[in-house]
Amino acid sequence: MVTQAAVATTETAGESAYRRIKTDVIFGRLAPGQKLRLEKIAQSYGASVSTLREALNRLGSEGLVIAEGQRGFEVAPISADEFRQLAEMRELLECHALEGAFEAGDLEWEARIVAAHHKLAALEKRMLSGDTSQTELWKQCDWQFHHALISACGSKVLLDAHAAVYDKYLRYQMITVVFRGEAAANEHQKLLEAGLERNYAAARKILGTHIHDCVEHVVGRGGLGARASDAAAPAKGSRGKVHGKRA
Repeated sequence: MVTQAAVATTETAGESAYRRIKTDVIFGRLAPGQKLRLEKIAQSYGASVSTLREALNRLGSEGLVIAEGQRGFEVAPISADEFRQLAEMRELLECHALEGAFEAGDLEWEARIVAAHHKLAALEKRMLSGDTSQTELWKQCDWQFHHALISACGSKVLLDAHAAVYDKYLRYQMITVVFRGEAAANEHQKLLEAGLERNYAAARKILGTHIHDCVEHVVGRGGLGARASDAAAPAKGSRGKVHGKRA
């Protein structure tokens, strides 16, 4: 595992700014529609205006930030329609990867999914008890479990494509603080069992329900209202990791 200290010593200022801003967008610390004034956030992210512009243009190509011509940048807005599209793409990619992983997974893969589920289940138990103090860690464990399930699919291109879509999907979950309680926890348990049994048909059905119900839970309760703000930039020294390993 690469520690944050190691990352800090090896990555460039531009890469660091890109990673930190991306994390803050995905985890909702930078709200949808929030203006990103370069001079204002330069000190917070410890980077020059030119470095930040490069990082924000990169995030723009990923659909997380919008360039406003000469006026600067703003965090991309959210909508129920986009969330549904992301959900459909996630399901398509994840189901395809699951099929390959179930066919090729070995004992090490089984160990990964069991370990990842153990951590996720522990966090879900805390959430069910009313402890929401570790929401970001819970979602990182959620990602780690789903990634572990598809990790043996044999295609880096597929895994990278899935990770990019999952980043955007995760952003919606973090902004709306989605937790469907025992239903989601039970679906994760069933996905683990399907993986260990190599039952792809069952896993595909469970995953479809898992994703669809998450979207309807958010949209149905009106959780995608505008949250544009011009809030203060993250405090200097803000750090974070998307998926528990990268931004």
